[in-house]
Amino acid sequence: MEIKVCIGSACHLKGSYEVVNTFKNYVSDHGLEKIIDLKSSFCLGQCSEAVSVKVNDEDICSVSPENASQFIEELHRSVVK
Repeated sequence: MEIKVCIGSACHLKGSYEVVNTFKNYVSDHGLEKIIDLKSSFCLGQCSEAVSVKVNDEDICSVSPENASQFIEELHRSVVK
C-alpha cells in the first residue's frame, strides 16, 4: 500500500508534518514497513479542508493531525482483512 501525504505550503500550514510523523510512528510501531510505503508529495490538489492524503492512487482524503491516528488504524484494519 502506498500512502502519499502532501507537504505543500497549504497542507504544511494545516499540519502535514504532524500527520506524516503520526503515520511513520504507527508503521514503525506495528512493523508495517513491508506493507505500507509512506511518501511525501507536493500539492495533490485538494487542500481546502485538511492535509491531502492519497492511498494507492485512489481518491484523495483530508486528514488532520487530530484524526491521523484513526485514519491509519482504519487503513491498517482494511489491509489485514
